[in-house]
Amino acid sequence: MTESSKPRRAQILDSASRLFSERGYHATSMRDLAGELGMQGGSLYAHISGKEELLIEIVNVASQQFDEALFTLRAADMRADDKLREAMHRHIRVVADNMDSATVFFHEWKHLSPEAYARVTGWRDSIDAFYRELITQGVEDGTFRRDLDPRMTAYLVLSAVNWAYTWYRPGGPLTPRNVADSFADMLLGGLRAVPEPPRP
Repeated sequence: MTESSKPRRAQILDSASRLFSERGYHATSMRDLAGELGMQGGSLYAHISGKEELLIEIVNVASQQFDEALFTLRAADMRADDKLREAMHRHIRVVADNMDSATVFFHEWKHLSPEAYARVTGWRDSIDAFYRELITQGVEDGTFRRDLDPRMTAYLVLSAVNWAYTWYRPGGPLTPRNVADSFADMLLGGLRAVPEPPRP
């Protein structure tokens, strides 16, 4: 679907994602958004109540995309290390396929009103819990080292995948799978349990 054939609200959201990503939420005015869309400033209010409505919708859509990509892995019959690799790939794929909205999601959410802000922090807790559960699964089944702290390990994984929006460029030499595999190879080298040497 071309940009011009999309419903007007979808066009507004796409433009808002792009401008909030490039300029920041506070630095983007309704006039800027209207100019991007070739509309009069007052015409926007026929479609939206204001900038925060757009920010909330961008954040809600992004969180749903991550949920749909990741949470189906909970029931997957996979080794913990393979599941972690796949989760990292799916996480980075969502970022790579939605660079503007991912940038807004990770960088501009702090400008939300208290109620919307609380929803985002709740979502962050659920993603954190997902990765902790995955690490705990690996510790319990012997795939990962028994001395791992699941909370700290989840923070390390999330730091790698969440911040991909700051440097990843779609269309470059690395695909999301390349990035996920590189990250996973480095991380798993330190996470996997080392077999005990045979007793003499």
